[in-house]
Amino acid sequence: MSDQTAPSPVPGIVDLHDRLAAGETLFGAFAMIGSPLVTEMLGRAGFDWVIIDLEHGGATESELLANLHALGATSAAALVRPQSGERLRIGRALDLGAHGIMVPRVDLPDQAREAISYMRYPPDGVRGLALATRGAGLGELGHTDIQAINRRLLGIIQIESRSAVQHADEIAAIDGVDVLFVGPTDLSHSLGVPGRFDDPDYLAALRRVTAAAEGAGKATGILLRDAAALPRHRELGFRFIGLGSDGAYIADGARAVLAGARA
Repeated sequence: MSDQTAPSPVPGIVDLHDRLAAGETLFGAFAMIGSPLVTEMLGRAGFDWVIIDLEHGGATESELLANLHALGATSAAALVRPQSGERLRIGRALDLGAHGIMVPRVDLPDQAREAISYMRYPPDGVRGLALATRGAGLGELGHTDIQAINRRLLGIIQIESRSAVQHADEIAAIDGVDVLFVGPTDLSHSLGVPGRFDDPDYLAALRRVTAAAEGAGKATGILLRDAAALPRHRELGFRFIGLGSDGAYIADGARAVLAGARA
């Protein structure tokens, strides 16, 4: 972890905004398995952020708190991708202590704007307020302090469709959208070039997204499954980069050990 990570003035929140504003490249991983022990291992490995994936991963909301506690034992930002961008899905993850939300399947600016409003307490948004929740510091903040949480939570909007790419400028301009995060597989399928990550149309879409984010002073993220692709994507402008998942690490490591043994 970088020694530039400073304690947040809000209890329990690892705030990445200053590091993104400084132009740092932040690396993370997806927690897909749902085991708190494995999730903690990801945080202890030194990643800047870890996303607990409730959309495609093995965990459900009933296991979310344990996984958030696991990341609380590390210096990684504890982010959550809920099953959808619904108000109760986002609010529940934040109340349990998520440091930010990755919103999947956003196609239009109004969808992104609505999701961000669910992340923020009034008057900036419509998040339900309960001072006793873990996400509000378990009662450590008063009514006049609670808005301090709003701008320390990371808002990540996924760009996974042709429509999202076409509206990338508008989405990036929304206050509270901090990262435009490309979902490579979904985007390639939406563009009609499934899995063809070298296709000119796919690469043009990536450039459009990074240009939109850069123009709005925001960061662009992507999930990479091949470390060899990292230099090219950094050159394209990506600096909020997911380097695979816990499940992939286990599967790759097991295959490598077995192949070595059989050789």
